[in-house]
Amino acid sequence: MAESGLIIVDKAGEWTSHDVVAKMRRIAGTRRVGHAGTLDPMATGVLVVGIEKATRLLGHLTLTEKVYEATIRLGVSTNTDDAEGETTATASAAGVTAAGIRQGVAALTGEIMQVPPQVSAIKVHGERAYKKARAGEEVELSARPVTVRAFDVLDIRAEGEVVDVDAVVTCSSGTYIRALARDLGAGLGVGGHLTRLRRTRVGPYDLSLARSVEQLAEECVILPIAEAVSAAFPRRDVTAEEARVIGHGGRLPAVGLGEGPIGVFGPEGELLALVEEQGRTARPIAVFVS
Repeated sequence: MAESGLIIVDKAGEWTSHDVVAKMRRIAGTRRVGHAGTLDPMATGVLVVGIEKATRLLGHLTLTEKVYEATIRLGVSTNTDDAEGETTATASAAGVTAAGIRQGVAALTGEIMQVPPQVSAIKVHGERAYKKARAGEEVELSARPVTVRAFDVLDIRAEGEVVDVDAVVTCSSGTYIRALARDLGAGLGVGGHLTRLRRTRVGPYDLSLARSVEQLAEECVILPIAEAVSAAFPRRDVTAEEARVIGHGGRLPAVGLGEGPIGVFGPEGELLALVEEQGRTARPIAVFVS
């Protein structure tokens, strides 16, 4: 059996997240492989892949903070809000100023309501929005609360009728950078779309830990599950008796580490479970004891 843990992949452009999982199944020698947080084919960068028992961490890791490097093109709108779509409108961005861009970025920073792109994986009446959109249907998507913790402009380049904006975005789970590009352009009255996207961090896992699929084929570097949990969540060490209780799915007294997830470790430093604190008790949400 393959070792349980995380593989931090530096995803190449043009590959889907599913493509990466398929390749990692062959490299790791197991079918039990999944990923946390989909990256669009155009995007590159950090994709967290779980192996064996670590697949049970992925839903929790999906909820962590993420950081992206992006390039937004002002003056051109597309039906996907990125460069993979068809152009739907153009407008000269030659009159857009740096001050205007920074003002627009400021309006999209903090806790905001965001309408996801038409071409997204959100389900509408049981079917993915992108399937409906590609079939020519107009998809009604509701605005959702997201948090953009930082939206930092690094460079602004005017090229004829378009303006390219390089930025770094730190955001909550569920934030669409494509939608930020669309909304920045809309706010400036010229439209906009995403031309480049690179994810540099998911929770505590960044590009310094990431390897390309080609590098992983030569040496499959797996972050052991205990180390992965310690890096991502608060840690709680328990006694042998508490370990026995949690190993059987029982509850422990809460110790004030927050709602969770919280990693629970036994006397020998072994990972036992993830728990969440509810009132006075800590309830297991994933148990890893064999």
